[in-house]
Amino acid sequence: MQRLHLHLLSDSTGETLEMIAKAAMAQFENTDVVRHFWPMVRSQQHLDRILGEMSIHPGLVLFTVVSTEIRERLEQRCTALGLRSVSALDTVTDALETLFDQRAKGRPGRQHLMDEAYFRRVDAIQFTIAHDDGIGWENWEQCDIILAGVSRSSKTPTSIYLANRGFRVANIPIVVESPPPPSLYEVRRPLIVGLTTSPERLIQVRRNRLLSLNQAPETAYVDSEHVAREVLYARRMFADNGWPVIDVSRRSIEETAAAVINLYNERHNVRGATGTDIERDTTDWRDGATGSAQ
Repeated sequence: MQRLHLHLLSDSTGETLEMIAKAAMAQFENTDVVRHFWPMVRSQQHLDRILGEMSIHPGLVLFTVVSTEIRERLEQRCTALGLRSVSALDTVTDALETLFDQRAKGRPGRQHLMDEAYFRRVDAIQFTIAHDDGIGWENWEQCDIILAGVSRSSKTPTSIYLANRGFRVANIPIVVESPPPPSLYEVRRPLIVGLTTSPERLIQVRRNRLLSLNQAPETAYVDSEHVAREVLYARRMFADNGWPVIDVSRRSIEETAAAVINLYNERHNVRGATGTDIERDTTDWRDGATGSAQ
């Protein structure tokens, strides 16, 4: 197994670098990657201390630095130490400079400015937490998205992920013995999406959940016939109401959220093309709500 020391150096929080590194490393198997995280590097003195550590553990240096002086110092020292360095955003930034015919601002942490989109995300997170698991049904008309599904179908984590992208989300469990409130069928503004999964996968997830709580692993909650009936009941409800359905059996939370965002954007594009009233414009690009399902 190959070992690599991966140095992630940023003049801001380093969140962008972590996502890029995670996405890139997912493409390789049988690797042993040791990550060295160096955020908020904004002075040459700080950089020099880090370069000493890099010389002890040589490897790949992935960086996002906007200061010309610090960047030049980093590249020169990496060359002298025989380290390969890669600027993670150069290609994209260069292309945008050409298209916009202007120079990039060069301000570290600019993507984290506390602007309108930032406060909209905070509001979305607070709203979503307050409307988890069927709570606050009287406010559902204020939602952007409502997720419906049986217990343990990833409703809550998907809701929180979407809230971090700027969407106000509510979720409701579909229970055979306790039908949803009538207001679920009366809302007009939100996109309602049904989340489903295979009974076999659902039983596995539920059994693991019971074991983690030190509860009896054999109950109606994981009974095969009962679970199959739950899933069928939910699917019929989704079909009867014409709600789009996403099978989360083999999807990560990120993939499920991307599929939901794609449905949301498609719905608003259709409404806009037909002149139908839209209560809220499609989410600003800073919310990251332009992804599509994979």
